Amino acid sequence: MILIVSFLTSYDYKVGLNMGIQAFTPMGNTVTFTAATSAPTPVQCLSTTIGGTQYRVINSGSVVVFLGFGDTSSQASGNAAIVTSTGRAFPLLPGTDEILTFNANQYFTGITASGTAVIYVTPGDGM
Repeated sequence: MILIVSFLTSYDYKVGLNMGIQAFTPMGNTVTFTAATSAPTPVQCLSTTIGGTQYRVINSGSVVVFLGFGDTSSQASGNAAIVTSTGRAFPLLPGTDEILTFNANQYFTGITASGTAVIYVTPGDGM
């Protein structure tokens, strides 16, 4: 029989044990674009905090959007491609609301197989 004894300090409780999942908190302006069969010019989503790397991404359309993202506008454009076997684009299902983690101050665009969809991206923190 093994007995493990642990002593918790107030620091452990405040810092380590009390780190629950927090609701998403916006930390910058929302940007928007309309994804279509030809990806639009990428938009940059700027965080008002240092190192803000979480984004709330909403696909308000009725079609799948392949989200292109990158540190530069050209990277985002290059990554916006319909994935058939492998690819860097992130598929956003119709009507979804996702919290995703990327590098800070990313560029975003998107492409669809058909139709259009309005995409909203908000930088922030939390789930």
